[in-house]
Amino acid sequence: MSRPESFAPGSPLLLLLLAACAALCRGAPMAGELRCQCLQTEAAVIHPKRVAHMELIPEGPHCGVPEIIATTKHGKKVCLDPTAPWVQLIVTRILNSTTSKKS
Repeated sequence: MSRPESFAPGSPLLLLLLAACAALCRGAPMAGELRCQCLQTEAAVIHPKRVAHMELIPEGPHCGVPEIIATTKHGKKVCLDPTAPWVQLIVTRILNSTTSKKS
């Protein structure tokens, strides 16, 4: 069975279709994708009043280091350095508050 001309290698339609797929998929994590979300971390102190939400992601098969992602009240996501003392203090407080609520 022969291939339609519109999908022949190098055809304009095929190239356009591939370009559209690449543009839609760029940067979007795939379902079940195993990689770190934080490529760079911030060690500078962020005032707690500026933080709306914190997400703690333990190390696992997706990433060899724990990840801490803070979302500011302006909606900006910042990856925090898990080795920074002020970050460790906040994480400890969060974990202690959740374990004391379960008791």
